[in-house]
Amino acid sequence: MAKTKTEYTGADVLDFISSYVDNEQKKADSFQLVTLLCEWSGFKPKMWGPTIIGFGNYHYKYASGHEGDAPMLGFSPRKAAFSLYVYSQTESSEQLLASLGKFKMGKACMYVKKLSDINTSVLKEICMESIKYLNEHHECACRKE
Repeated sequence: MAKTKTEYTGADVLDFISSYVDNEQKKADSFQLVTLLCEWSGFKPKMWGPTIIGFGNYHYKYASGHEGDAPMLGFSPRKAAFSLYVYSQTESSEQLLASLGKFKMGKACMYVKKLSDINTSVLKEICMESIKYLNEHHECACRKE
């Protein structure tokens, strides 16, 4: 069975943002996302893999038998756009997307070029819905680190 690539690394989040992000607006947005996701999740930011900043964690197990741990909420400040790992496919979340603003939906994340393109109040609701979903559907979704 394949090993999960996205694991907690222990690397420093602020050092990562300062050294990895070369665009000043994206850097400012990254620090703002850290503040927001920390507030909304109740967890401190931690590095997962080389480029994902995660908040909290949960344990998942697929029907195939593959299992592992992942952050409850997270993002990565990629060159083209932020990858936001904050979405769970629920009816409520689907309805919220219409009010989010300018974004693209990926298979496992949402892509946002800059925070000013989206409504952060709606983003908060999506994050809270995702945390609720994870707590209801995954083992140890709310465990503290």
